[in-house]
Amino acid sequence: KVFSLRTASPCISRTKKEATPLVAGLSVAAAAMGSRYMLQAWQAFRTRAAMPRVRRFYPGGFEREMTRREAALILGVRERAAFNKIKEAHKRVMVANHPDAGGSHYIASKINEAKDMLMGKGKSGSMF
Repeated sequence: KVFSLRTASPCISRTKKEATPLVAGLSVAAAAMGSRYMLQAWQAFRTRAAMPRVRRFYPGGFEREMTRREAALILGVRERAAFNKIKEAHKRVMVANHPDAGGSHYIASKINEAKDMLMGKGKSGSMF
């Protein structure tokens, strides 16, 4: 039996014509699902809580005599910060490191000493 190209071509073109709506439908469905996913992701991004920047902590140990620079690093404020900023920072750091909440007495005394140093009360006399 001889195979003719004329008889094969109508079958091939009919298969292509039947597949075209299927490919178009799948493309539209994929685009719709992708845009739905993107809208959900955008809404989740917009409504999420603003996350504060992650601060890097001072990597060194404590100095023998506390300086204004070290006190500012401990509390996370500037050396010439306003008193209310110093008080807020002291409260925040002390809550995180309080001995009653599992913190260290030594760290708590250093935090208090840093607050006193920046508030201008002089040396508080750390017991350690």
